[in-house]
Amino acid sequence: MSAPEPPAQNPADPVVPDPSPLLPDYSSLPESVHLPRAVQIEEQDTDDQITAKLRRHGVRIGRGMISPRVFWPALIVILLVVAFAILLPDAAGSVFTSIQTWIVGHLGWYYMLIVGAFIMVAAGIAFSRLGRIRLGRDEDRPEFGVLSWFAMLFAAGMGIGLVFYGVGEPLTYATVQPKPGWEGDQAELAGLAMAQTFVHWGLHPWAIYAIIGLSIAYAIHRRGRPVSIRWALEPLFGERVKGWVGDVIDVLAIFGTVFGVATSLGLGVQQISAGMAEIGIVDRPSNTLLVVLIIVITLIAMLSVVSGIGAGMKWLSNINLSMAAALLISVLLLGPTLFLLRNLTESIGFYLANVLQMTFDIGAYRRGEATSWFSDWTIFYWGWWISWSPFVGIFIARISRGRTVREFIAGVMLVPTLVGFLWFSVMGGAGLYRQIFGEGDLVQNGAVSVEHALFQVLGDLPFGTVFSVLGILLVAIFFITSSDSGSLVVDMLASGGHPNPPVWSRVLWALLEGAVAIALLLAGGLQSLQAAALATALPFSIVLLLMSWSTLRALRIDDKVLERAEMEARLERVTQHVTAEWASSFGTHPEIETYVDDRIDYRISRTRGAFERRGGPRSPLDRGSR
Repeated sequence: MSAPEPPAQNPADPVVPDPSPLLPDYSSLPESVHLPRAVQIEEQDTDDQITAKLRRHGVRIGRGMISPRVFWPALIVILLVVAFAILLPDAAGSVFTSIQTWIVGHLGWYYMLIVGAFIMVAAGIAFSRLGRIRLGRDEDRPEFGVLSWFAMLFAAGMGIGLVFYGVGEPLTYATVQPKPGWEGDQAELAGLAMAQTFVHWGLHPWAIYAIIGLSIAYAIHRRGRPVSIRWALEPLFGERVKGWVGDVIDVLAIFGTVFGVATSLGLGVQQISAGMAEIGIVDRPSNTLLVVLIIVITLIAMLSVVSGIGAGMKWLSNINLSMAAALLISVLLLGPTLFLLRNLTESIGFYLANVLQMTFDIGAYRRGEATSWFSDWTIFYWGWWISWSPFVGIFIARISRGRTVREFIAGVMLVPTLVGFLWFSVMGGAGLYRQIFGEGDLVQNGAVSVEHALFQVLGDLPFGTVFSVLGILLVAIFFITSSDSGSLVVDMLASGGHPNPPVWSRVLWALLEGAVAIALLLAGGLQSLQAAALATALPFSIVLLLMSWSTLRALRIDDKVLERAEMEARLERVTQHVTAEWASSFGTHPEIETYVDDRIDYRISRTRGAFERRGGPRSPLDRGSR
């Protein structure tokens, strides 16, 4: 059931020249890679002007400033999933577990291959001549300075996951749950554990984000399309992205973003509750406490998203970055500093020595034991990153106008990767040091409590309670920024790419993300969160593969346009140079003047008849030829 659609053109809308005669089909792009400026959305445009321009792009905008063929299908399906998980939690948990088991057992190889392929595609584009293409018009320059841009990439790279897994993940691999097939002493296992953590949080996820971010940035900055996933596939599908094909793509992107955000929120409240138990606020975490935390923080996130980027999200992001940096530096300086620096250096070596094998290792010869490990870790991560990618991709695309493709890929893949290496080397290294050389109390009853490990390490520092409170606040603010940023992205997708979507729908999506997180926790906790990420990532992974192909096709066409323009410019310079040289030499060389004056007169009026007398003086050239 959807709201009725208005006519294609509302008489009250501002008049915008119809660009259709100027818009070539994408197959004829050598004529132009840019849409006319008349249809491109500008900062100074009013909401009515933006709506009119969206309709010029073929976007169907209904009542309430939403795209009904995207908004309603996405909303209805998500509500059905939430209702099923809340009303029948045991059945929902069983279904989610079955989905996860089937995907890992049958399609784990597929996830490993495509993530490796994304790294190769991104690196190939960056090192090729396609890397020179600018994300914008050729005269555009970056909107943000290098340091500001790096800081925003760092903000996108930090999240609840880094805080949640920072201490516990390397410790788990090195002690109670090493990857099947690992052998060696404690030092060898610790090095491999750090390398595997780097694989999960380094180039691999950011290659996924680079592919989707590049595709969207090219569509919105170079082509001038609205901010929507569908336009990234225009080079493949052409006009069909304006119809049901584009609607399906945007609906899948909404699914991925909502369930990806919900996964992060679920992990976040688990860690907040663990921190509250560690410092004595509560006796022990419970489902009731988790639900209350989600409700409270979702309401705060709702207020933030209503206030807008400038007043809410930007303010919270700046606080978050400062707190994360303070926590990292404090652990580095107050903890075993020399060991942490050595751990960073040695871990990079283990990573470089094993990254290729770890990229494609799926445990083919270890079957049962490997299936469980990959389900809990690597395959879950790849699904989480893919489901989360529409949000991160749109964010990094919007802040990258004016960058070249090469700058974009290098910045997106390298800066957050290096930050992640530093974070895990310090936080994870502190956990390993405590377990191997210190109290040795992080492994209890043959298990590592990932959500408690951070607070056990922080509590051992001077002013440990203060740092534990700081950690709780850090996770809570990550929760808020993830929710409100995700809500804004989903709202833009559901509004056809409108940069200022309606406030009521922002509130709706923020509340819905909290509801999904509650439903998944009640239906099975962490395992349901993992299953939801994997299930939503599967269809969107196909979209990502198509985006890779589409982006390559668009960049190759664009490269031909640039090559032709450069050839024409070189030809023009050569022509001007030769003409100028000839003109300057004409009066200084008499032989040139004589040659030009003695040219044969081929005018038609000088042609004689058959009985006309031939005579008159001959030119020196004529006399010389007799």
